[in-house]
Formats: sequence, C-alpha cells, structure tokens
Amino acid sequence: MLRVKKLVFRIPATALLAAGLIAICVTPVAWAIPGLQALYVIPLGYAWWVVRNRTTVTEESLVARGVFGSTTVRWDEVKSIRLVQKGWLKAVKTDDSEVTLPAVRFMHLPALSVVSGGRVPDPSVVEEPAEEESVESEK
Repeated sequence: MLRVKKLVFRIPATALLAAGLIAICVTPVAWAIPGLQALYVIPLGYAWWVVRNRTTVTEESLVARGVFGSTTVRWDEVKSIRLVQKGWLKAVKTDDSEVTLPAVRFMHLPALSVVSGGRVPDPSVVEEPAEEESVESEK
C-alpha cells in the first residue's frame, strides 16, 4: 500500500485570476470618485482568502487553516468525517464539535483515506462479499 506522509489541500491558484478580474472591474469606479480606492480591499481580501485557506493532513493530525487562524485536530479526536453542502467535508470531533476542512471535497476522500492510514474509509473501494464455502453432497 502506498504511504503518503503529508498532503495539503488548497484552493486552486487559478482562483487568483478572479481577484485580478475584480481589481480590473473596480478600477473605473475607484478612480472616478476620490476615496473609492478603498474598493481595492475587495480583490485583496479575496486573494488573501484563496492563498490562506488550506487543510494539511498527516498521519498524526489534521490542520485546518482559515483566514484568521488554524485548528489542529489529532486523529484520535476525530469521530467521523461529515459531508456538508456541495460536497465539502467537516471533521466531527469526539465531543461532537465540528471543524471545517477548507478545500477538502468529497472527491478527496480516497486521498484522505491513504494519508490517514485508513482511519477515514475510502468510499470508492467496493468490498466483495465473502465467498460462501460450497458444500458438495455425497451421493
């Protein structure tokens, strides 16, 4: 079995193109009226969100990093992984609190299963039913 020690889930860098497009669209308005240059905070904030949000998964823990902080959860504190709206995932801790896993989607469960050492089941693996022993009757 393939062993991966660390995996980082990020929002794709191509999302930064949207920040550039927003900056271009804001430019005519921002320079038309003095003081509206503050509108450039919108694309800068979005770019910061794209660069900052990530989930790092290791054999020992999950680290969910958001815009203003990060949360580290050891695997022995994780009770389950919950699927929420639009395929995003949350880790449910043993005390029933939830930790949002930025940039981790349902399609990432197989990779999450490999890095976690099987603590998270892989939904793409279909278990074959146990073969029944055939008993031949003697005639």
